[in-house]
Amino acid sequence: MINKALVQGLIILVLFFGMFFGLSRIDFVSLFEIKERTASAENNIGDLIWNQIQETEDVILNDSIVKTLDKLILPICEANNIERDSLKVHIIDKDEVNAFALPNNHLVVYTGLIEDCKKQEALQGVLGHEIAHIQNNHVMKKLSKEIGLSVILSAATGGKGGEILKEILNTLSSTAYDRTLEKEADMESVKYLLEADINPEPMADFMYELSQAHDMPNALEWISTHPDSEARAKYILDYLKGKKYKKTQTLTQKEWGDYKVLIRNNKE
Repeated sequence: MINKALVQGLIILVLFFGMFFGLSRIDFVSLFEIKERTASAENNIGDLIWNQIQETEDVILNDSIVKTLDKLILPICEANNIERDSLKVHIIDKDEVNAFALPNNHLVVYTGLIEDCKKQEALQGVLGHEIAHIQNNHVMKKLSKEIGLSVILSAATGGKGGEILKEILNTLSSTAYDRTLEKEADMESVKYLLEADINPEPMADFMYELSQAHDMPNALEWISTHPDSEARAKYILDYLKGKKYKKTQTLTQKEWGDYKVLIRNNKE
């Protein structure tokens, strides 16, 4: 018994010192510095790309248009403990049916998307999808995988920044995330909406309609970045089967209709 206890004691001692030695070999300072550099690069890249967009696109600053979109986003944030002020939401006057997230919590929404959504809940679903990409750090995961962390760090510090920034913008605005991240963002958005008592069904309907919209060239931009939209609509509706949920509308029907008219009139 004594020998057995002694052996067990020695094993525990060896394991303890082995673990201690292993941990001591990890350069925590370097790991922390890499994390800090990555976070700083993310902030810089996002801001640099947004500055580039501002120079080439028509950014909408109309107070009524901006505040109404914010009114649609706010219940999603409030119900899901997302700090609204952490999101930098921008509206671009462009006919393409598109919205995309940039590093440093920038969220870009084209007026073409707003106009094409028949129901406000569909727009809220797309916004929730992009917010989910931001909240789950999908943006940097995608860029690190497709462009490379070292290249991103170089662009953020001014090394050959111009061309890389264009490549990053193109990657985020016109190419798809992988299917795992897309599904995660879809389902996260559905959960956001359910928490906010917003009906997620129009989000699925919108995806299905766009997947069938072969005669709508502007719609193809969003579809090209979100492949298999018909299948995605199906798994959202499958998830909702049997669930009871409220269907509160953020805007009245008149307010929603007036909002779309306001956006159309802003183009004139």
